[in-house]
Amino acid sequence: MVQTRNTKIFITALLSILAGVLILQSLGSAPPAADAFSLSDYYRLEPVDSVITSDAKQFRNRWSRISIVYSGTKAGDIGQLCALWGLKSPQEFNFHFVVCNGFGGADGLIQSAQKWKRQWSITPTLSNRAGQRIIRICVVADGTKTQPTELQRKRTEQLVEALSRKFNINPKAIEYPQNW
Repeated sequence: MVQTRNTKIFITALLSILAGVLILQSLGSAPPAADAFSLSDYYRLEPVDSVITSDAKQFRNRWSRISIVYSGTKAGDIGQLCALWGLKSPQEFNFHFVVCNGFGGADGLIQSAQKWKRQWSITPTLSNRAGQRIIRICVVADGTKTQPTELQRKRTEQLVEALSRKFNINPKAIEYPQNW
């Protein structure tokens, strides 16, 4: 009796495995379509901690605020944004980081600009006169028709967290765009 019971369990398990294999084969060999957030895309990107390193020496109290703004464009990376805005050199790019959306640079790719690599301040603007202690991040999106992707949001938030931790920046000193 024990042997027939074991045989039944073995045959049932074998049939279940066979049914599972047939179902998986009928679904095809293509990977599932990536939704707004794809974990495999996320893990292909450079870790945020290595993105925030720079060629110049970094000091803990060098930066006091973080400002995140939209590029006002649907696509781009640092090179494309410089060309679009008519900048003569990457040193004129008035941001420290760019977070790409998949149109120009990989979705969630964080590019560090020359100003960050050299630990230079941004050029103060009319709305932002205290440019010398602000880390400025450009998220490629226009904020109306083109919203940031889920991966851009996650990577920007991780970048802000890493910068805040490294430079002891108060969470109240972080400015996100209006409709973040």
